[in-house]
Amino acid sequence: MNYRHTAFILVSTALLFTSGCSILPESEPATLYRLPAAPIAVAASHAPLANQRLGIAAPEAGYLLSSNRIVVYPERAIVNVYEDARWHEDTPELLQARLIDGLQQSQLFAGVGSDRLPHDLLLLSELRHFQSDYVTQPPTVKVQLDVQLLGTQNRTPLAAMDFSASAQATSVDITDVVDAFGLASDELTEQLAAWLAQQSDVIANAHSH
Repeated sequence: MNYRHTAFILVSTALLFTSGCSILPESEPATLYRLPAAPIAVAASHAPLANQRLGIAAPEAGYLLSSNRIVVYPERAIVNVYEDARWHEDTPELLQARLIDGLQQSQLFAGVGSDRLPHDLLLLSELRHFQSDYVTQPPTVKVQLDVQLLGTQNRTPLAAMDFSASAQATSVDITDVVDAFGLASDELTEQLAAWLAQQSDVIANAHSH
């Protein structure tokens, strides 16, 4: 047996891996996407809300929707995710930022921020759907958010509502699907702003006691 030849092979193999080279194919890094947003309609001023600060918590969500994976329902009961594509942050924080931005634009409240900032009202929510669905071709994005508005005094529930919105992508291309996520999220944000404007009497009564 040629020990010198065997030693040469072992040393060469070790140098191959320690030098950072690999015989295995390297996976491409995932492309990160922001959630597109358009300006929402500005709601009329409501005096009982104009003195209130709204805190918005990141929505609760299930396993997949708690990650930064972009979820797709390709057919029937199958759940999947887009390969090589991710949101730039986890979905709950992504949607929280969109709601904060949209409700700041609505000018309904004296201030809107995360629940970590001082607030007079608190918006809790659960994200039930945030996926593209091949029930249509190209797919339709579906968003569903169940919300509850609380007063900060003893966390008293004031009102609750379920919101849903959808938008069909213009093609199956991931960039067009991401645009549809933006459109559906904008619609849901406008629904939420309109509903909150209707809660002015409920909020005023809660603060008068």
